[in-house]
Amino acid sequence: MSKFKKKANTSQNIPTSALPDIIFMLLFFFMVTTVLRETDILVKNALPTASQLQKLEKKSLVSFVYIGEPKDTDKYGKEPRIQVNDVLIEPEDIPQFVLQEKEKLDESEKDKIIMSLKIDRDAKMGILIDVKQQLREANALKVNYSSMPSGNKS
Repeated sequence: MSKFKKKANTSQNIPTSALPDIIFMLLFFFMVTTVLRETDILVKNALPTASQLQKLEKKSLVSFVYIGEPKDTDKYGKEPRIQVNDVLIEPEDIPQFVLQEKEKLDESEKDKIIMSLKIDRDAKMGILIDVKQQLREANALKVNYSSMPSGNKS
């Protein structure tokens, strides 16, 4: 029989000197590869110009509604359409959209939601009136009209 010696001085320390380097490499990797999602605008959106503009303070309370002729006229036709987030909707769907947007907010901020209308300068007033009526029915009474400063044409 052979004798096995048991080592009494076993060290179980894990070297952590390279840990900050690894963390920073991961941080930079995720910063570089992460894409911040923006809304793909499916309608033409040449905003009108205005001389007196006011900047919104709290942008987390703002939800955008785009109105204009679809960019893909073969698929959607030439009549002005309403876009919210990344989908085209009908005026009757606006109360559901407002409800979804209010659900994203805190209870204290639900009544402070601002609906920002980004309307193409060539859009007809009929669709705008329908949108405003649906916003009233959804109790979204704070409405903002987005525009470009005078001198900037897009």
